[in-house]
Amino acid sequence: MIIVMKPGTPDHESDRLRISLEQQGFYINVSKGLNYCILGVVGDTSTFDPKRITVNDYVEKVMRVTEPFKRANRLFHPEDSVVDVSGVPIGGKKLTVIAGPCSIETEEQMNTVAASVKASGAALLRGGAFKPRTSPYSFQGLKEHGLDLLEQAGAQNNLPIVTEIMSADKIEKFVGKVDLIQVGARNMQNFELLKELGRTNVPILLKRGLSATIEEWIMSAEYIMAGGNENVILCERGIRTFENYTRNTLDVSAIPAVKKLSHLPVMVDPSHAAGMWWMVEPLAKAAVAVGADGLMIEVHNDPENALCDGAQSLKPERFQRLMEELRAIARIVGRDM
Repeated sequence: MIIVMKPGTPDHESDRLRISLEQQGFYINVSKGLNYCILGVVGDTSTFDPKRITVNDYVEKVMRVTEPFKRANRLFHPEDSVVDVSGVPIGGKKLTVIAGPCSIETEEQMNTVAASVKASGAALLRGGAFKPRTSPYSFQGLKEHGLDLLEQAGAQNNLPIVTEIMSADKIEKFVGKVDLIQVGARNMQNFELLKELGRTNVPILLKRGLSATIEEWIMSAEYIMAGGNENVILCERGIRTFENYTRNTLDVSAIPAVKKLSHLPVMVDPSHAAGMWWMVEPLAKAAVAVGADGLMIEVHNDPENALCDGAQSLKPERFQRLMEELRAIARIVGRDM
């Protein structure tokens, strides 16, 4: 349920109403702008009579939220959220690019790639230490050692780091080291993991599941936010369809759809969507054109010999050219890079 206060309502009046509702057992999400104040009421409101609220002189209107997600709902927070990742804003007018290899392989590889993507304008460094693979015989990542290499490369190049978490028992290793924790597509509905991440204050990058609907995706974000961590960024990375020419099918329409439904920032991973390096560039441009808040792009200095997903990785020189082209598109759609 949404309670819209009248413009100019004194803070003590909205606070009085909030406290009254909290005493009745509801959780209240307060969203304030320059000319509005909205109280988002979370809880069982099925038997709640809105007329009890509308008699308040300071209440403009009361609306029921039909969608199952509440805190992620744009009705609860009309303005776009901006998530701060160690000083790097994701959302708002800024277009943010995350770049780096799919898997962390060696110290030299990480330092080389980190320096090159930094020079090209990437704001965050990605790299996989714990790798979820379809086959148990594929490279599974360097695990804790890989995490150390990623942390060192990020610190050396002054780049916040992004890496994927696989299970809740690794949270302690990630908190304090990782600036943006990625929840991969296969774990989008690992609800116990999402609940535990909700108890942290680390920003979370939540990738869309292989066959997840938009509502299911946002509901997974709701799990994290319900635990108290509202620093959630959604990431479209392609979904499974009948088409087998590409690795996945990038759902470009999901970006404006989510923007309509939710206030959370939306990023796009064109590398996993296509699975082919030569498709990454046009898909990245399309994502920016339709309103994505950022991109996650795989870059490898030697993709021919990469231990994981070399076929979808850009070489540093191609990434540099892509960044220049993205800046031109960003200007056209009113974004900064």
